[in-house]
Amino acid sequence: MRVFEVPLLSLIVIILFSLSQTPTFAIKKSYVVYLGAHSHGPEVTQSDLEKVTDYQYQLLSTVLGSLEKARESIFYSYTRYINENPNVFSVFENQGRKLHTTYSWNFLGLESDSGVVLSRSVWKMARYGEDTIIANLDSGVWPESKSFSDEEWDQFHQDGKELVRVTLEIEFVATMERKHNLIGLLTISRKLIGARYFIKGYDAAVGSSNVRKNIISARDYNGHGTHTLSTAGGNSVPGVSVSGNFRLGNGTAKGGAPRARVASYKDGVDVISVSIGKTASDYFSDGIATGSFHAVKHGIIVVAAAGNIDTESIDEDESVTNVAPWMLTVGANTMDREFPVRIGLGNRKHLEGQSLYPGPLPIRKFYPLINGTAARAANSTDHDAQLCIAGSLDIKKVKGKILACLRGITNRTDKGRVARDAGAIGMILVSDISAGTETVADHHVLPSAHINYRDGLILLSYINSTRSPDVIMTRARTQLGGKAAPVMASFSCKGPNTITPEILKPDITAPGVNIIAAVIPTAGPTGETDNRGALYSAKTGTSMSCPHISGIAGLLKTLHPDWSPSAIKSAIMTTARTRDSRKLAMRNSSNIQATPFNYGSGQVRPNAAMNPGLVYDLTTNDYLDFLCGLGYDESKLKAFSTAGMHYKCPKSYNLTNFNYPSITVPHLHGSITVTRTLKNVGSPGTYKARIRAPRRIRVSVEPKTLTFGKIGEEKTFKMNLKATPKKRRNPKAVYSSNEYAFGRLTWSDGVHFVRTPVVVRAVAVR
Repeated sequence: MRVFEVPLLSLIVIILFSLSQTPTFAIKKSYVVYLGAHSHGPEVTQSDLEKVTDYQYQLLSTVLGSLEKARESIFYSYTRYINENPNVFSVFENQGRKLHTTYSWNFLGLESDSGVVLSRSVWKMARYGEDTIIANLDSGVWPESKSFSDEEWDQFHQDGKELVRVTLEIEFVATMERKHNLIGLLTISRKLIGARYFIKGYDAAVGSSNVRKNIISARDYNGHGTHTLSTAGGNSVPGVSVSGNFRLGNGTAKGGAPRARVASYKDGVDVISVSIGKTASDYFSDGIATGSFHAVKHGIIVVAAAGNIDTESIDEDESVTNVAPWMLTVGANTMDREFPVRIGLGNRKHLEGQSLYPGPLPIRKFYPLINGTAARAANSTDHDAQLCIAGSLDIKKVKGKILACLRGITNRTDKGRVARDAGAIGMILVSDISAGTETVADHHVLPSAHINYRDGLILLSYINSTRSPDVIMTRARTQLGGKAAPVMASFSCKGPNTITPEILKPDITAPGVNIIAAVIPTAGPTGETDNRGALYSAKTGTSMSCPHISGIAGLLKTLHPDWSPSAIKSAIMTTARTRDSRKLAMRNSSNIQATPFNYGSGQVRPNAAMNPGLVYDLTTNDYLDFLCGLGYDESKLKAFSTAGMHYKCPKSYNLTNFNYPSITVPHLHGSITVTRTLKNVGSPGTYKARIRAPRRIRVSVEPKTLTFGKIGEEKTFKMNLKATPKKRRNPKAVYSSNEYAFGRLTWSDGVHFVRTPVVVRAVAVR
């Protein structure tokens, strides 16, 4: 795992031995020591920064015994917003994070089916994101990609003299060994304006001898970071497809803000896109949450992936990550583009799957069909064999056949490698019940098709009931509009929020399945061991949906440079949709109606977000009040407040009154009244409230109308929620404490529709 440290924190990163008795071969661990916001004025001199560094050495020497040991132990010192206050805010282990498109922007309504950008598209209105900088925290960047070229920069920008195209060594955070300099060479341009990397935490965890040379640089080593950054702000690149001459997904690859500048791990930006994360934890034991607080405090929008469900270690519910309220957290959904493969069984039944394998079967004919269990090796188990885990298959049984493998445990494309290495001609990947109707098109290494759970039952029944089953498959093709969309992806992490249940997470959802974007040519579409080079590839995950929102946030920043991060977040959330292409409620992959715990406010609508009418705005003090409500004392909070100022917590604070663009009451006893404030960012008008109450919850709003006469005007309303008795034979029966109900509040002036999810769990109501 890689560790990325964001230079937006007031912290130092140190190496410490375990506090228990140190064995002969002690394992070193790195920790983050968080000191809070800086206490300097707006102009920070080099002398100020040197004093900070000296102070940090003095502070650590009191623990380690000498200045020499302190200097050896600190390997990153972030001084941009450092506080010299001797009170250490928190210390937490420096942990690794999981790395969590030619058509998606069309699907979101920014262009027509023929690729024409519509006159009222946010792309045109926001000049494609000009004057905005989007930074990406990920595995690096491949600067030579056309998605980051500045060759046509002067055609669209008037600032050609602002930045000179140069080739220079990437900015090192600390002194690095000169033998690695060649690895650090990147081309910095007017499009890709900077890159940084942070390797010492990883070095401390695995040892310098185990650090591969190809990651001692901001240059991407696996394609993940290049893919996400190009999705957020990559250039428009025509003629892009995947799978070589078969041209699957052919079209123009572009980012959400294609004329924005982009950077990899660089501060001084407008938007930070974070497609990494870990299991949710206390906000200030989480470096991403802590760093993003300071970013938002300085006007930077932070967009983060909600995370991908790990079926081995995480329950589907309460799995959402990156849950801090100052972050915009993104789930993943499907689009109506597929790459179908037709499957013909020997009993004349037909199934359909998906794949991005570039060609057909060796010969167009029926091949013998076998499932993993029947192909089990003598020293393996049925469990491993049906999942096609490495070493579980008997080559003699598999050779020359098409192998059926169950999805789960191991990577989908890894199963294809196992099948190929065992001699299979092709593979059919079968979804389990948890994946439901969802299928994913992958860059498999042999002819393959991924089928859903229902078709999988048909396939396995055929195999088990037939003496000599056989099958034929077509090659993949591109199909648009063939199914209802969006559908929530099975892997997209869900709420409720385990850290602060009063904050609904995720906030929003965006396309994250089969997203085509730039990758690196030195690794194939399935990873570093794949020798099929590619410039563009399809990937799936909340890591792919996150940069869609980052790009849209960049567009809104260009269009409304005076809007705060929370205003942009509100605009994206309150204009989202919760219906699919059939005008029906969004479903999940099991064909069950999805809820705000899946999608937050819904799927983003970029064109609507540029003119939301009203927004729920928040300031740094609002976030500090929120932290007060969680129990953080004033001595800790002053590290976050404005330099030189002491922040005083309110005498009382109700978390349900936090001015968030959603309303969540996780423990409703009888009734409650919550308060929200809306700010006008559009034309004058009168808005009327419309309520769709959660089941068995009585909802009223006062006042029922809000009239705004000018931009910036704010109006407050109150919502009362009251649980109503459940009709049962036993009048003393109570509600289950696990029953959440969902509704929505909409404010509309006839032009704008400001939608707010309402999530309530009633308890102990007789």
